[in-house]
Amino acid sequence: MIKRSKTWINGLSLIHGLLFVSGIGTLCSCSDFLEITPQETIVLDKFWNEEADVENIVAGCYSSMQAQAVVERMMVWGEFRSDNIVGGTGVENEIDLSNIFKENLNASNGFTKWGEFYNIINRCNTVLYYAPTVAAKDPNYTQSELKATVAEVSAIRDLMYFYLIRTFRDVPYTTQPYLDDNQQLDLPATPFKDVLDSLILDLENIQGQAVRKYPLTKTGYQHGRITQDAIHAMLADMYLWKQDYANAIRYADMVIDAKTADYQQTLDKMSGVISSNDQMIDGYPLIGDAMVSGNYYGNAFGEIFGEGDSRESIFELIYQDNDQMLANGAVSARYGNDETFPGLARPADFLCTDVTDEVYSVFLSKYDTRYYENLQPVNGSKTLSGINKYACQSAMVDLSKADIMAAYGGFYTKDYCHANWILYRLTDIMLMKAEALVELVNDADTTATGRELSDSLLHQAFAIVNTVSKRSNCSSGSKDLDAANYATKPLMQALVMEERQRELMFEGKRWYDLVRRSLRDGNTNYLVGMVARKGSSGSGALSSKLSRMESIFWPYHNDEVKVNKNLVQNPAFGSGENSSIERTK
Repeated sequence: MIKRSKTWINGLSLIHGLLFVSGIGTLCSCSDFLEITPQETIVLDKFWNEEADVENIVAGCYSSMQAQAVVERMMVWGEFRSDNIVGGTGVENEIDLSNIFKENLNASNGFTKWGEFYNIINRCNTVLYYAPTVAAKDPNYTQSELKATVAEVSAIRDLMYFYLIRTFRDVPYTTQPYLDDNQQLDLPATPFKDVLDSLILDLENIQGQAVRKYPLTKTGYQHGRITQDAIHAMLADMYLWKQDYANAIRYADMVIDAKTADYQQTLDKMSGVISSNDQMIDGYPLIGDAMVSGNYYGNAFGEIFGEGDSRESIFELIYQDNDQMLANGAVSARYGNDETFPGLARPADFLCTDVTDEVYSVFLSKYDTRYYENLQPVNGSKTLSGINKYACQSAMVDLSKADIMAAYGGFYTKDYCHANWILYRLTDIMLMKAEALVELVNDADTTATGRELSDSLLHQAFAIVNTVSKRSNCSSGSKDLDAANYATKPLMQALVMEERQRELMFEGKRWYDLVRRSLRDGNTNYLVGMVARKGSSGSGALSSKLSRMESIFWPYHNDEVKVNKNLVQNPAFGSGENSSIERTK
């Protein structure tokens, strides 16, 4: 590690010294970037002299994102307070997690610690500070390579901040590395809107400098490192939160067009008959879920979540299929493994019985393969399931019998889960676009032109949702949704939210979707109605706890508030010393 005299103690860095270099993992064994050997001790004046030094630290940024504490927070922050998930096996022994499921949050909960994210941010800021100096020293480190590094590392930093503001709302924000013991550490929280605007501006400025395509020989690079596609996906997401729907659509289209062009380029190199799963679905390069032979589904699930690094992927954290390399401990512990299933988290009861009881409050029919792929019944139970997505490598939906059945294979060994964690994939971006299209509808404009525009927007949004839904419909009849059932803005708003829940279930998206909806609505009514379905606490108590807008964000951890006197605790959590919530009259 780089030697320095001070250990930062507040959450802006929480690292010993400037940054850690040791412990850098790899994403793929066949590439030079991912085979960089970490150095145990680096003296500052002997470092930052050549391109390899920069690459070493950039590799460390990715390795840090793969760490269990980071991925766990991506999961917990983005999913566990939602209606999708409740406590699983042994959760009563995990008090912090148990309290989250009960919506009994307080500022002593370990999951309110954010140090790992600021660790990555400081790594990125350090690279951005030193990389130009290295380029001046090393003639092999060209200006185009420097610009690509700046774009890549800036995007990683912006992604970490994006997670923080969606979780905590206002957070300390800096783009400067901590290099001097005299630097101010106790920064006040910057408002959500200001941080979001800064992230968007940063990404807008550097998007053109990022790598568009990595060589095919660089296995794992295209979806395991930041590219222009990843930056455009982030911008589509951020503009959606900013409620700038025109720009959200613009960047979503950039991603969709790029993925389509990549697909066409690959197709042009193929010869002979194209399999059904290699054919576009309604003009989108989605992977077909039907197996090529037999009356089975589960192909898309296997390619996207089992094998990983699929053609639909935009950015994911890649874990090698090698027990000697870093494993995805977050999935193994939280979702389950070959020894413990369900893991500490499992699907909410109403999800487990949604299709078997023919309630269809989430899934539209028994023909939605995602019900069978995402959830795995425990020991044949009709009421209890575990989370199959990520925890298991395959799910084959069998249509050959009178009742639809599913077979599952390939639980990861405990402590050796190699499932990639997907941050952005194509259907996510498609549904972002659909959401933005619906929000552009102006019901107040009753002129002929206004109604025509609204109808067009609703039609475009419906077509996207219908395509995503169709891919997972295993019915032998019509696979299309009935557009007549979604002819108004409120109905389409609900459909988009519901389709995002079905498609992105357990991927760390649902709570953030509910929070974004609440910010747009200006109240928590929809969020409360959804979360109440899992029955983790009385509906009255739940409604009371989540009635304030502040309550949908998380409290700052007590340690952060004590160390940083400029942090003001989230008012929904009072002093943060206990679980009580202060209320205005």
